Amino acid sequence: MSNLITTYYKTPLGTAEIVGDNNGIQSISVLDDEFSTPLEVTNSDLPKCMQDCRTQLEEYFAGERMEFDLKLNPQGTTFQKKVWKELLNIPFNKTRTYLEQSKALGDVKAIRAVASANGKNPIWIVIPCHRVIGSDGSLTGYAGGIWRKKWLLDHENPVKQQSLF
Repeated sequence: MSNLITTYYKTPLGTAEIVGDNNGIQSISVLDDEFSTPLEVTNSDLPKCMQDCRTQLEEYFAGERMEFDLKLNPQGTTFQKKVWKELLNIPFNKTRTYLEQSKALGDVKAIRAVASANGKNPIWIVIPCHRVIGSDGSLTGYAGGIWRKKWLLDHENPVKQQSLF
């Protein structure tokens, strides 16, 4: 059994808590509160996959990265892992409905189970569950908050909405 390491990275949406080890990133979650710890691990003490994660998140938020190339090790059921793997097929700046996601997984009737698995996605942004929307185009269900989902989708949209006034 390995010892998990936790590190933090400040993003425009809150502080990201990154948990992993040499086997890969197990989770990335966003914290609502300001967070800093005197026990913060220095970058040189982190496994390579966690150093890469911080670098790639920084590039993503700077608008310089559209795909992540990280060693991932999410913990979940076989079904959840299948759903999360399918989320990785949704391209940057594209969305998919929960129904389309269910179809991609081969079972239209599994829409509720797919939505539930999306909601349990442990790897924020990198496994892009924020790209899944309601059939009517609404921004439904996002564990990090709908405002973060909207921010991420706007961030990925190359055409920035202009105000008329």
